Order: sequence, then C-alpha cells, then structure tokens
Amino acid sequence: MTVASTHIQLTNTNATAAFAAKVGTLLSKGDVLLLQGDIGTGKSFFARALIQSLQKFPEDVPSPTFTLVQTYDTLSGEIWHADLYRLSDPSEADELGLLDAFYSAICLIEWPDRLGSATPKSAVSLSFETTEEEDARRVTIEDNKSDLADKIMKAFL
Repeated sequence: MTVASTHIQLTNTNATAAFAAKVGTLLSKGDVLLLQGDIGTGKSFFARALIQSLQKFPEDVPSPTFTLVQTYDTLSGEIWHADLYRLSDPSEADELGLLDAFYSAICLIEWPDRLGSATPKSAVSLSFETTEEEDARRVTIEDNKSDLADKIMKAFL
C-alpha cells in the first residue's frame, strides 16, 4: 500500500511552535501522534510547544527521556508524552499504561518504532528532519487515511 505524505517547511523555532499549536487545536481524546526523527530533530521541542499551547497556565514540560512518560492536564484533556527510546520490548509500553492511554488521552509518542505491532492503526506519523538552515525543520505528515491525518493535511495545504 502506498502512503501519501505532505511536507511542511518550518523556517525557525517560532514556526515550529506555531505548527505545534495549530496541530494541538486539532487533537482530541484517542488521537495519537508518532513523532519520528533522529536525535536533535525537534520532536521534544514540538511536543513541548504543543502541550504548552493547550495549557491554561503553561508549565515546564521536560523531555520524558528518563521518566518514559509524562502526563499533563490541558484544555483539550489529558496528554501523555512518551519517549520510548529506552524500551527493549513492545510489551513494556503496556506496562506503562500506554495502550490504555491510546483510547483515553491524547498521546505524543517519540521513538514509536518501539511499539511494534501495538502501534494504533489510526496514529498519524510526523517525521522531523533538520535542514541546512539553522533551527529550520522539515516535517513529513504521513496520510494513513485516518480522520486525524485528514484534518492535519487539510489544515496545512
């Protein structure tokens, strides 16, 4: 099956934060974003900006690299921000409660390849890449034909 994709050029960190805030307005309980890309490509920055844009009083949003999961109450509901880099087996995602959160919260997942077959079919993949310009990013949105992918693609076309 061929998956269509849309590419978004973000010229600086302000553009990345604005992109994150706009995506945040489209999310609701049960939505899962798979944040892909190498270390330093902006996955955590995007997640932080998205979470803070949905908080009544923006708070510190640390990377969940060591805690694996951080949860936040927001105006759109609970958000789970997970960094799965250190998982050694997909079953560990269930031990964290993540599989239940896929239905009860908004989930932002870094290093989603660690989920294996537990990856929700409706999850939308955002792949981050650095560019030759400092602080600029290229984001690829993969269209998996879900309602969320459709909303995000329409918002940025």
